[in-house]
Amino acid sequence: MDEDVLTTLKILIIGESGVGKSSLLLRFTDDTFDPELAATIGVDFKVKTISVDGNKAKLAIWDTAGQERFRTLTPSYYRGAQGVILVYDVTRRETFVKLDNWLNELETYCTRNDIVNMLVGNKIDKENREVDRNEGLKFARKHSMLFIEASAKTCDGVQCAFEELVEKIIQTPGLWESENQNKGVKLTHREEGPGGGACGGYCSML
Repeated sequence: MDEDVLTTLKILIIGESGVGKSSLLLRFTDDTFDPELAATIGVDFKVKTISVDGNKAKLAIWDTAGQERFRTLTPSYYRGAQGVILVYDVTRRETFVKLDNWLNELETYCTRNDIVNMLVGNKIDKENREVDRNEGLKFARKHSMLFIEASAKTCDGVQCAFEELVEKIIQTPGLWESENQNKGVKLTHREEGPGGGACGGYCSML
């Protein structure tokens, strides 16, 4: 592990096929967007180190196929995860309706009960919206999730989604400290200015 990295975190991105999971990941890790991106087959995996509140965290981000035929990968995919980003497409209501199925899967296979979940309504750059922001917020609150709307295409909210998720994980010591007990790690705390957080009003922290 890098000397100045506080911890390595396993983050999952889940949701229906075509909601933009891979696009969100590519925008975050490589700052690129490909409108012709092919559907993920199996699992994709990327690593990125970010700094949140003065603490460096290395993220191992797992991007999974949304299609049913790849669900046999599920148990190993969820094992040991500390954070989950659950994505729906604001222009396709059926992807929002099926969020309950994904939460059930998460509950079934996840090995931690204090895992941090972030709900992301993607594709807000499109005009044909079918899911209102307040619906997403209400669903997130009901299930004690963080919530943000984003656009992988325009970059809106993408960085913030990952940063807020990591910040919440770091604020939940039981999630990651056990893996760093012998590292002599020390948390640093940032002074919050007016309004707090780096989110600019995008995120709803619960």
